Amino acid sequence: MRWFGLLGVGVLVAIGIWVGEGYMLNSHPKSGPIANVAPPGAPTPTPSVHLAASPAVVITPPITPRPLPIDSAVTPGIPTILDAAKGSADPEAAAIDASEFTVRATGVQRHRLLIKAQVILDRAHFSPGAIDGRDGANFRRALTAFEAARGGVAAPTALAKFDAAAWRTLTTTDNAPVTQDYVIAAADVKGPFLGVVPTSMAALAKLTRVGYATPAEGLAEKFHMDETLLRALNPAADFASAGTSIVVIRPAADPLPAIARVEVDKSAAELRGYDAAGKLVAAFPATVGSTERPAPSGTWAVRAVAPNPNYTYDPSRLTFGDASKGKFTIPPGPNNPVGSTWIDLTVATYGIHGTPDPVKVGKTASHGCIRLTNWDAAALGRAVKKGTPVVFVGVERRKA
Repeated sequence: MRWFGLLGVGVLVAIGIWVGEGYMLNSHPKSGPIANVAPPGAPTPTPSVHLAASPAVVITPPITPRPLPIDSAVTPGIPTILDAAKGSADPEAAAIDASEFTVRATGVQRHRLLIKAQVILDRAHFSPGAIDGRDGANFRRALTAFEAARGGVAAPTALAKFDAAAWRTLTTTDNAPVTQDYVIAAADVKGPFLGVVPTSMAALAKLTRVGYATPAEGLAEKFHMDETLLRALNPAADFASAGTSIVVIRPAADPLPAIARVEVDKSAAELRGYDAAGKLVAAFPATVGSTERPAPSGTWAVRAVAPNPNYTYDPSRLTFGDASKGKFTIPPGPNNPVGSTWIDLTVATYGIHGTPDPVKVGKTASHGCIRLTNWDAAALGRAVKKGTPVVFVGVERRKA
């Protein structure tokens, strides 16, 4: 037996600049602030905006919803569900699906149980981040928010206990299989793949697209998994071969309900979404600023959403990085510094965005903006609209 350690959206393409993280969309300083949006049926362009000396933003009406080419191998947040009522036939996967809470669980049994719990949370839109089967802070924060939502109360500051009562709450809500067999598709292995993603701005700027390093990385993100878990579940798999059957988890497939208010809790490293009735309907682990470069305070709003954004490092506007290397524009892609999605805020230069390193979300500091996993950022981007309030509470605890 083995054991182991976007769809269619209305496009709002108009973005200001991001100084806190060094972000700008394509800029052409000779023009005024005009957003570019393709007409319905036209190919989706890389989001761009023309910046004037005083950056303002003109939002054009959303166009007819249509698929967005986030990446050749994966559309973040929209996994493939082969059979909603059937789990994987693999023995280890079947053991995960059969897991039940016990206080005397072995290490392997608890690992399986945590995988199952994390998938249930992910499907309820209370994200534990990259699903890894570990009892970490992101998992406990997700469980805390989930229990608070089910109890109709505000998220408490003390982290929930993962005990028999918590397990009953989770499985009463969702007791469907959490694993599935997936056949790797041609699109999953199409690439191009980078092998090793460059770390320097200069090297990234030479790429035409900042894609995945390997097919396995893309597949892990597609199913909201830590790549280590994906490989442990499939120790002999050739992830680069279309037609290969692999075991994956069955993450969230339903879209988020419309989010009427976003709350960013800097103390808890968590972003929460509320519906029009004030009910907590989603929570995501977040990397939020640092003590040296804090995120904003107070109430702001969503200004626009840009899928598949590029990234510009401009040392004349930043307080980090090597200014001697000059200015670099990094092309779009899931391993772009702002990931698959940029949600622009009305507080100048700040936004909510994805990340090339999902396993670090909620565990490190940022340069002021709010980082989510690519799939959580994409899901949130589809659920908010221009004018959605974004409220910042708490204080940063992590150093840059």
